[in-house]
Amino acid sequence: MPPELETMNTRPIRFLHHGAVVEVGDAAPTRTVLEWLREDARRTGTKEGCAEGDCGACTVVLGELDAAGALQLRPVNACIQFLPTLDGKALFTVEDVAAADGSLHPVQRAMVEGHGSQCGFCTPGFVMSLWAGYESHGQAGCVPGRQQLADELSGNLCRCTGYRPILDAAQRAYQAAPVRLARAPVVAALQALQAAPPLHYQAPGHAPFHAPRTLHELAALREHRPEARLLAGSTDMGLWVTKQFRDLGELIFVGGVAALKTIEITPEVIRIGAGASLEAAWQALAGEWPTLGDLWLRFAGLPVRLAGTMGGNVANGSPIGDSAPVLIALGATVVLRSGAVERRMALEDFYVGYMQNRLAPGEFVLALEVPRARPGQAVRAYKIGKRFDCDISAVCAAFALQLDGGVVDDVCIAFGGMAAIVKRAPQAEAAMRGQPWNEASLQAAMAALALDYTPLSDMRASAGYRLQVAQNLLRRCWLETRPEAPLPPSAVSVWAREVGA
Repeated sequence: MPPELETMNTRPIRFLHHGAVVEVGDAAPTRTVLEWLREDARRTGTKEGCAEGDCGACTVVLGELDAAGALQLRPVNACIQFLPTLDGKALFTVEDVAAADGSLHPVQRAMVEGHGSQCGFCTPGFVMSLWAGYESHGQAGCVPGRQQLADELSGNLCRCTGYRPILDAAQRAYQAAPVRLARAPVVAALQALQAAPPLHYQAPGHAPFHAPRTLHELAALREHRPEARLLAGSTDMGLWVTKQFRDLGELIFVGGVAALKTIEITPEVIRIGAGASLEAAWQALAGEWPTLGDLWLRFAGLPVRLAGTMGGNVANGSPIGDSAPVLIALGATVVLRSGAVERRMALEDFYVGYMQNRLAPGEFVLALEVPRARPGQAVRAYKIGKRFDCDISAVCAAFALQLDGGVVDDVCIAFGGMAAIVKRAPQAEAAMRGQPWNEASLQAAMAALALDYTPLSDMRASAGYRLQVAQNLLRRCWLETRPEAPLPPSAVSVWAREVGA
C-alpha cells in the first residue's frame, strides 16, 4: 500500500452550520444534505420537492474559501448533495438569512412586500438563490439586471407561476439599504477546518468515503482502489441514490482537489481541469466562442452548473449530456491519468457504448484540452428539450465549420440524443466538405444525416422527431452562417445579445 494511504485515519465530517462547527460521524456517506437538515438537524425551512435537482425547493448555499482565501458562496441542491461533501465548508439555509433579532433580510422583505410568495413551498429555495446572488453582486459592487436575475433563478421552479412578482422582488431587494453577511467569522472558521487532514470517513456498516486534496493523493487512491466510484458534483450520481436506491459502495470524492479545478488558457488550447465546475467551464468556452452563450445558460439551472463538473459530465458518458457534442465538434482531447502516467485521446474516441468509455482500471479523467478558435471558424450549438430552462435534451447539436470564401474547408458535426453515444456525423460532413456553403450542399448534408444516425424513440422524443429536428438544426446553422444574408444574433438568440461568429 502506498505510504500516503497507510497513514489514513478516519474522522468525522466537520462543517460550519448556523454559526457553529458540526461533527457527524454516524451518517451514511450517501445521506443527502436535505435528509440531514430535515430529519437530523430539524431545520425544516428547506423543502423537498423533486429529489433530483430539478425544482430548487431544497436550495441551500455553500461557502468555501477560494485559492486566495476569500469566501465564495454558491447555491446548490441539497437533495442530491451527499453529506460528506460538506466537510470543510459552511452550510447556509433559509434559517440563516434573517437577522438575529428576527428582522427580515432585504430579499425576504421584498418577497413579502412584492407578493412573491403564493403557496410558499418554493419560497425558501428562491430566497436562498436570491441571497447568494445578492451577496455575490454586493461583493462585486454591482446591481444585476432583470434578465441576469432570471438566469440566476433558472434552477428554481414556481409551481404557482409567480415569476413576475419574484423577479420584481429580486430587483426591489437592491433598492433597500444593503445588509451583508459577516464574512470574517466564517472565513476564520473555514480556515480552522482546513487545518484538519483530508477526510477519510467510515460510518458503521457502510463503505468508506475518501476526499483527497492533491492530485498525488487522488492518483494513489484511484490506483489502489480501482473498484471505488469517483464522485464529483453528484448531479447525476445523487439520483442513483434518491431515485434508484442504489448502494454506491466505496466513494472517492474529487471536489477537494484544487488542481483539478483550474482552467488554463494557452495560445494553443483551453485546458479545463476535470473538477472545474460546469459554470466555470462554459464561461471559458463562451468567452472563446460567444455563440455558445445560449447553450451555456440552458445547460441545467445555475445550482446544477455550480455543483456539477464538465469532467464528470464527460466521464459519465450519457448520450444526452450536453458537454460532449460541443467538445467533440471543437476537436477536444481528453487527458487521462493513472498513477503518475498521463495519456491523451480524441474525445470522439473515448466512448465505446452506452455509458461506456475507455477508462482503464485505476484511471481517471484529468482534464479536457480544447483547441483555440481559428480565423474563419463558425461555431453553433443548439439544445432541444421540452422545457426551455433546466431540462434534459431530446437532441443537442454542435457544429464547427471552417469557412474559406464561402466554401466549407472543413467541418465537424456532433449530436447528442441521436445514438447510444454522442457521435459525429461523417456522411453529412463529407457532403459539406469542400463544397460551397449553399442550399444545395445543405440539402445534401440534411439527407446524409439519415445515414449517420438511427435514433431511438423514448419518453423524450420519437425517432422520427429526432431526425427531423437534427436536419432542421443543420438548416438553422446554415441560416446563421451562410455567406449571403446570415441571420443576425438578435434574430436567433433568446437573450438578443450581440454575439460574434
